[in-house]
Amino acid sequence: MNEVLVSASVLSADFLRFADDIERVSAAGADQLHLDVMDGHFVPNLSFGAPVFKALKALKAKPALDAHFMVTNPMDYLQLCRDTGVKTMTVHAETCPHLHRCLGQIREAGMEAGAALNPATSPECLSYVGELLDFVLIMSVNPGFSGQKFIPAVLEKISWVRRKFGDRIRIGVDGGVNPETARLCREAGADVMIAATAIFGQSDYAAAVRALRGC
Repeated sequence: MNEVLVSASVLSADFLRFADDIERVSAAGADQLHLDVMDGHFVPNLSFGAPVFKALKALKAKPALDAHFMVTNPMDYLQLCRDTGVKTMTVHAETCPHLHRCLGQIREAGMEAGAALNPATSPECLSYVGELLDFVLIMSVNPGFSGQKFIPAVLEKISWVRRKFGDRIRIGVDGGVNPETARLCREAGADVMIAATAIFGQSDYAAAVRALRGC
């Protein structure tokens, strides 16, 4: 089993004190910053784009950047991710009819390639792109809004992906992740806990990160 990582979703950060909040979560031990990009088309919400990426790049001390594109045309953001030093770029299998090509292009750009799956999407769609996968993101809510309730049925999907690909890839879970659901996800085989309000909504970021990590 890989070491468990915690990725803090900046969507729930205080944008009036953005730099300070990012510094706080970094000091609290978060391993990654999770960037949720929404276009109001693939999902019913808008989030942020290039200005936030560039602001994060300008910060001196920050965890690795983990970008999740809930958009219709994710490859339009490839250059932005490469230019701002994103470590992992994750695209939705549902929006990439040529997923093999997309994952290959992400790797060619020097980043880790991730594929995200909505709750109703079968993980079997990843069977023929395994050699290009570094990361699989299991959505445990229907994407688009923060604060939704965790869908327990995804736990079997996590286990399926872990059995299929072993420890070579990382498996992240996004949506309704809190200390209790994180434990279930870890037991199922996930090793990246992505959380928004379970971190930024707490007074003690360090304690929140430890709780999600399970220590």
